[in-house]
Amino acid sequence: MKNIFCPISKDRINEQVPRITALLVILLIIAGFAMESSAFLLLVLADFGVRAFTKARFSLLSCMAYWLARILRLREKPIDKAPKIFAARMGFVMALAICLLYMAGLLTASKVVAGVLVFFAGLEFAIAFCAGCTIYTLFVLPFFKNS
Repeated sequence: MKNIFCPISKDRINEQVPRITALLVILLIIAGFAMESSAFLLLVLADFGVRAFTKARFSLLSCMAYWLARILRLREKPIDKAPKIFAARMGFVMALAICLLYMAGLLTASKVVAGVLVFFAGLEFAIAFCAGCTIYTLFVLPFFKNS
């Protein structure tokens, strides 16, 4: 999708970076539950926070993903950044819910929310389907275009 008007960002990024970042998110969430450690889950929350709410060029996971994309010599594919920012904000909300539920001892509930996040991150990694980007394009962007 070409940016005509976007209230969040007109920047473009390499699609390979968020896809690899999604894989790293999946691995950290699985590690957090497998090792019964909130540290991994908090890292995911912090990383989503950086990507969603700061102007930082790269979060820790995005930096690692960028490095891996270069090492693997993956073909660069520019995409709009704005939908990815929106998706990161949705991921932040989900990661926050996971952390709060986990720390409250509501492990089943935290695993259910984590499962949903892992499912959507898996779609991003495997087939470049970003649910947050789709919601942004279908519902958020038209709202701003019409106002």
